[in-house]
Amino acid sequence: MALQTVRWEDGHLYIIDQTLLPMDFREIRLDTQEAVWEAIKSLRVRGAPAIGVCAAFGVLVGFRQLAPADAHAAQQAVRRVAGYLATSRPTAVNLFWALNRMRNAAEHSGAASTVESLFSSLEAEARSILEEDDATCRAIGESGDSLIRDGDGVLTHCNAGGLATAGYGTALAVMFRAHEKGRRFHVFADETRPLLQGARLTTWELMQAGIDTTLICDNTAAQVMREGRIQLVIVGADRIAANGDTANKIGTYSVALLAQAHDIPLYVAAPISTFDMSLSSGKGIPIELREPEEVTQGFGTRTAPENVRVYSPAFDVTPAGLIAGIITERGVLRPPLETAIAALGGGQTAFV
Repeated sequence: MALQTVRWEDGHLYIIDQTLLPMDFREIRLDTQEAVWEAIKSLRVRGAPAIGVCAAFGVLVGFRQLAPADAHAAQQAVRRVAGYLATSRPTAVNLFWALNRMRNAAEHSGAASTVESLFSSLEAEARSILEEDDATCRAIGESGDSLIRDGDGVLTHCNAGGLATAGYGTALAVMFRAHEKGRRFHVFADETRPLLQGARLTTWELMQAGIDTTLICDNTAAQVMREGRIQLVIVGADRIAANGDTANKIGTYSVALLAQAHDIPLYVAAPISTFDMSLSSGKGIPIELREPEEVTQGFGTRTAPENVRVYSPAFDVTPAGLIAGIITERGVLRPPLETAIAALGGGQTAFV
């Protein structure tokens, strides 16, 4: 299935507004840095790789909006826009990775560059980030598709498909590739409360691709596992520490504990850009807290008393010991994950 989650055309940034899916498939244009920031914060664009791609092009949007008069002002504009966009969401490391690449591209252009040449360098870097993401996701699919056998039941949580990347996915890339190779299997998708990314987005993508799919409530996963319907779990990631501890959508840790209890392997699928080598463990991963209204008035309907206290972390951290392997563009990393990650190299160490 070909998706263009983030698109740069004729000097304009377009995204698929994921808050409207699955009922309304609509692209929107982001013409200001504030619009880009809001789109990331409000989950109009979501998924660690897609956020990174959007932010990279968002630097171009903000640069043009600020209209720097000379090369010195242009360098300042890049730093200003990158710093602003970095405040949109704290957990997904790809956001900071992409913004750092844009900032470095500006610095490497040199002080003697013109405003026009600097913009061209930035545009080329943003396009590279998008193209690399697509190639990386397809490589992740190739790395992991053999894990899915004919007749398997696969559980996934949240959305790590084309909508979460430049267009092919991470966790769902494994399923897309296995399906393309003719394997027959069944996917169970958790609804993923409170914003229902599994119900609204993952099932939509899988059905569009012609993959056999069943939606289940989050609290149904244990029962489905006990019935023997699940042979493996594949999820995405927003940040992976150096020891393999993995931050993903809230509820992933619960799924990992259930998988362990039922002797079912859980795999994480993520690009190397999602590794944060500056963190020795998941204890240092910042966890975003979402607004109470997403729980009490989800999609406009109040389902809880007014003024009730709400605790709504967007992510949780799954310890490395619960993970059977991490599927990357360079292959599947196996435990001990800290050793495998160190041998792999790469990952992020600096932030805007």
